[in-house]
Amino acid sequence: MRTNRVLSAGLVPLLSLFAVGNADAAAAAWEPTKNVEFVVPAGTGGGADQMARLIQGVVAKNNLMKHSIVVVNKSGGAGAEGFLAVKDVRGDPHRIVITLSNLFTTPLATGVPFSWKDLTPVAMLALDQFVLWVPADAAHKTAKDYLDTVKKAGPNKFKMGGTGSKQEDQIITVAIEKATGVKFTYVPFKGGGEVATQLVGKHIDSTVNNPIEAVAHWRSGRLRPLCVFDDQRMPYKNKVTETMAWGDIPTCKEGGVPTEYVMLRGIFMPSNVQPDVVAFYVDLFKRIRGTAEWNKFMEDGAFNQTFMAGKEYADWVARAETLHRQLMTEAGFLGRR
Repeated sequence: MRTNRVLSAGLVPLLSLFAVGNADAAAAAWEPTKNVEFVVPAGTGGGADQMARLIQGVVAKNNLMKHSIVVVNKSGGAGAEGFLAVKDVRGDPHRIVITLSNLFTTPLATGVPFSWKDLTPVAMLALDQFVLWVPADAAHKTAKDYLDTVKKAGPNKFKMGGTGSKQEDQIITVAIEKATGVKFTYVPFKGGGEVATQLVGKHIDSTVNNPIEAVAHWRSGRLRPLCVFDDQRMPYKNKVTETMAWGDIPTCKEGGVPTEYVMLRGIFMPSNVQPDVVAFYVDLFKRIRGTAEWNKFMEDGAFNQTFMAGKEYADWVARAETLHRQLMTEAGFLGRR
């Protein structure tokens, strides 16, 4: 009995410490105390805007936060307005930004005083594809057919529409030109939704829109995909139209266009935010990724569903910046600083 009493007495302080530790952990767990501003450094209707608003809806529908997410578009200066709005609120735990490749291209092209290192990496949500699109009634059935026609017509006879100048869409356009010897007239628009609409209206001849930006027009029979700018076909096998799934679209390399490019869809915060704040958002996005709404959105938009956080994500971003500097240099798009 004495031995049992000694053991029990010894457990009391340990159990007390355990209880205090749990209480401290619970008290230390951070969560938003007001609405979170979700900055989109691009126009409405594009891929980043659609993803941000999907996240906003998923959070509200599934009660994943006590407060709301409020989406704010700040597209000025090819997204510089949005990035600077986040850079300028150091330590603010109630502001996040969704990034695309203008995270790299905008400062490189414009010399705006901003770098991804001015922000805190939170998580990669996915990688987005690019597809070469033409109107559905165009005579061209393959990427090779289309580009052969463009080349035969001569320089600047065909119009390639895209989002912004010296951004992802124009980088891909220049890469196509270098790889095939064609020359487009590049026509910039404010967002991917407008780009798709302009192609449907035949004000331009082709685009390199993201899947989510053009899928509604493809499904309704107004656009045709010619190839995807990746090293392998997309994995989605469910039919989008009566005859085709995302996975049926050949790679551009298969179509004689050796050009590849995928784009970041990731989350950053202001600098100087605390680790428990970052941990809250990483956990939030993991829960969002587990919802039926998110999984449907991923398949509808044919996303590459790679997820990263922490050092792995920061290292990936650093490599992507180096790649974009190389691509921008080759395209002659580097601005003055």
